[in-house]
Amino acid sequence: MTATLPLRMPTMAHPPPPPAALALLRHAEAGLAEAERLADPSRRYAEAHLAALRAGAAVLAVRAQPDGGRRRGGRSVWHLLTGVAPELAEWAAFFAAGSATRAAAEAGITRLVTERSADDLVRQAGQFIEVSRSLVCPR
Repeated sequence: MTATLPLRMPTMAHPPPPPAALALLRHAEAGLAEAERLADPSRRYAEAHLAALRAGAAVLAVRAQPDGGRRRGGRSVWHLLTGVAPELAEWAAFFAAGSATRAAAEAGITRLVTERSADDLVRQAGQFIEVSRSLVCPR
């Protein structure tokens, strides 16, 4: 009688993320840290939103495929992210909705951002960066 050895399935190693994606994640994390230090709510909101934008761009750097030069409408990171990472569609919609507020804050219009909304966005950007990191650097 011959003994049967259990078969070991090879583990699938993930390819390393592109350096550009890792750089975008580092910039996102640095931007979030800066947002956490800022006292002005409008600046904190804008910096946190930009940090989330960089994290979304990192996911695009990993998942997006060249479109052969074809251009279609709606080319924002948030629009593109929904196409390549449908699991992030709610996040993309959330941050897309805050884009106009970020632009206003960057332009010096401060009445649209409260302490609470800035704090909430910093927290949500941090969560989004973590989710993005898990997609860019899977274990």
